[in-house]
Amino acid sequence: MRVFVCALLVGWAVGASAPGVQSVYVLPMAGGLDQYLANRLTAAGLFRVVTDPKLADAVFTEQLGAVFEQRLADLYAPADTSKGDADEKPPVRISSFSRGKGTIFLVDLKSHVVIWSGYQKRSGSTPDVLDRTAVNIVQQIKKQKAK
Repeated sequence: MRVFVCALLVGWAVGASAPGVQSVYVLPMAGGLDQYLANRLTAAGLFRVVTDPKLADAVFTEQLGAVFEQRLADLYAPADTSKGDADEKPPVRISSFSRGKGTIFLVDLKSHVVIWSGYQKRSGSTPDVLDRTAVNIVQQIKKQKAK
């Protein structure tokens, strides 16, 4: 019964949040999967993929946590017109080692809530494998949006 209630709540959350998502930004992913995912999302007409993160309603990412939050802070920081060296911070290193292998998240940028997630195992990083992975991710999103 708990599993059913959890599944119902997740389905409701995706259904309630995803309709407001029209534009997405795709953060860099291992092996260049972000490029294939952007291609397949656009071809399927699911979302408008933007190259300027400030125009996005949500963001696709392979990782959550402090590094992800710092990445968002860097992307959405207000433009600083001063050039003082004293205020400069060292950049946060973004490493693929901290990413979950095969898990993709769609995060709403206003609420920072994960509105969709899926797991897609990859068995390599050839263009064919990455494209097939992107196709499978898009199919998972379509199924979830149809519910």
